[in-house]
Amino acid sequence: MTPLLQALVPMVVFILIFYVLIIRPQKKQEREVTEMRASVSVGDDIVTIGGIVGKVIKVKEDELIIEVGADKMKLNVKKWSLREIIKSTKANNEIK
Repeated sequence: MTPLLQALVPMVVFILIFYVLIIRPQKKQEREVTEMRASVSVGDDIVTIGGIVGKVIKVKEDELIIEVGADKMKLNVKKWSLREIIKSTKANNEIK
């Protein structure tokens, strides 16, 4: 092997390992989060990045209107601030 090839092989192996261990899982996680945010629907209980828990009452293109608290106060939040969907009332109705 030439010295140039000997120097390039470890770098290529390092880049492949870096891709498999870091970049690929991160892209998969980003895709799952994007799909979750796109699938939110009216009636879902959600948690925002700031920790606000509420029920979705209206879905717009890039915003959600949610009800929070016992007095059912309405808040506008951006879809990107959605952390997780806790449960769907549709799923609860199917279980009963």
